[in-house]
Amino acid sequence: MALAALIALAVAATWGVWRDIAEVVRTNDEQSHVLLAPVVAAWLFWVRRERARLTAPTWSLWGAPVIVGGWALAWYGFGEGHLIFQHFGALLMVFGAALTVLGWDFVVKFAPAFAALAFLMPVPGMIRHQIALPLQEATAHVTHFIMELIGQPVTVAGNVLQINGHDVAVAEACNGMRMVSALGLVAFAFVFSTPMRNWVRLLILAISPVVALIVNVIRLGPTVLMYGYADYETAELFHDISG
Repeated sequence: MALAALIALAVAATWGVWRDIAEVVRTNDEQSHVLLAPVVAAWLFWVRRERARLTAPTWSLWGAPVIVGGWALAWYGFGEGHLIFQHFGALLMVFGAALTVLGWDFVVKFAPAFAALAFLMPVPGMIRHQIALPLQEATAHVTHFIMELIGQPVTVAGNVLQINGHDVAVAEACNGMRMVSALGLVAFAFVFSTPMRNWVRLLILAISPVVALIVNVIRLGPTVLMYGYADYETAELFHDISG
C-alpha cells in the first residue's frame, strides 16, 4: 500500500509529463513500444518471483534524493523545453518512490525489470530523426540490391525506388524505426528471461537493430513488387497488412 501510494503521488506530481507521453504514443506509431514496456517489466518481475522470498523489501533513505533529483530534472526540462529531461525526471521520481519502499537490495535483485521501465520514455524527436533519415536510405538501397539480385529491374535515388515506371518512396513510416525500438524491447525481455552468458545477452541486444532492418527489408521486397505490378488498391492493402 505504501508503494502504491508513493508511486501515485510521484505520478500526480508530474501528471502533465505522463499525459504528454500518452499523447505522443497515441499520435505517433513509432513510439508504440512504450505500451510494451509495462508488460515486459511485469514479465521480468514474474520470471524472478522466487527472488522475492530471499529479498525482503526494506525502507531506504536513498529514495528521497532520487525523487528530489527527478523533480528538479523534470522542472529543468520544462523550463528549457527539453522533453527528454521531463520524461526522464518523471520516470526517476517513480523509481525513487519504489526505491524508498523496496530498498537497494530488492532493486538490484530485480534490476532488469526496473530497467525495462526505461522504455516508457519516448525516443526524442531529434534522435529519432537522426536515426530515421539514414534508415530510410539504407532500407531503400538494401531493398534495391535484393531486387537486382532476383533479377528485377529497379533503380534507386535517395529513398525512392522506381520499378516498372512506378516510384515507390521508402517513407518515414516504412523505414523500420518503429521496429528498432519494439524489437529492442522484445530482445531485452528475451535475454533477461532466458539463462545465458552475459556476452551473449549483449550480442543479441547489439544486433537487434540490424535484425529490425532485415525484417523490414523482407517486408518491403514484396511490397515494392506489388506497387510495381499490381493495382494501387491491392498494393496499399498489402502494404498495410504486411506492416
